[in-house]
Amino acid sequence: MRPLISGLRFTRPFTILGILLALVVIGAFVLVALNAGNASSSPSMTVVVATKDLQARVAIDSGSLTLMTIPVPNTYPKVYFTRIGDVQGLVPLVGVPSGQAITSNDVAKPNAALGSQSAFLPIPSGYVAITIPTSEQQGVANYIQPDDYISVIATVSTAGKVASKTIFIDLHVIRVGTAGTTGSPSTASSLTVVVTECQAEVITWFLDYAALKYVLESFHDYNHSSGQSPDPGCPTVAAAKGVTLQVIQAAYPTLF
Repeated sequence: MRPLISGLRFTRPFTILGILLALVVIGAFVLVALNAGNASSSPSMTVVVATKDLQARVAIDSGSLTLMTIPVPNTYPKVYFTRIGDVQGLVPLVGVPSGQAITSNDVAKPNAALGSQSAFLPIPSGYVAITIPTSEQQGVANYIQPDDYISVIATVSTAGKVASKTIFIDLHVIRVGTAGTTGSPSTASSLTVVVTECQAEVITWFLDYAALKYVLESFHDYNHSSGQSPDPGCPTVAAAKGVTLQVIQAAYPTLF
């Protein structure tokens, strides 16, 4: 009888281990079932989703958005958008991959004071932005606003002769004042316009050696495409070669 008792004692630990393993397996099945039940009970919500990869600092257009129904946990914060119009024109603070729902943490208004995260300025390829000073008398009593077009008149006094001439037309104003004052033309002291790098050099020369005044063009005459192509006479920043008095005199002989 003694060997039989010894055999029972030997198999008892394995029996207990088997029971424990069975309990673990049963517990795992219970957890899976509970999680599945919770997932199926999450409500669905139709939200705004990106249809292509969105770059940071580039304003979102409606063609990059669609509506999609996704499950949303009951406890999830209300950060989704339910209308495309609420997202159109906003600026991503980070890159948003295609197919991802857009949240309020991902985007901001384009004119918000976000420092380095502000929206890119709308500068066409091959062009640059330059800021020129303005005032009530110089800048049409502060009526110039973003997306207006202006012409620039230079007045030069040399060798006892004073002459004025329009040196540029159709300059696109993209900002009025600094980032913190954009949208408040009555308090602005500067205008940011789009020009070629060659034009930027000429404007810089006239700012140093002449007096400038701006005229506001009629909005009825605006006929400018948003897809402005590079100027063949100055297609890139590297095309600018610098200006001297002789270059200005040759370009605007009636001023001298």
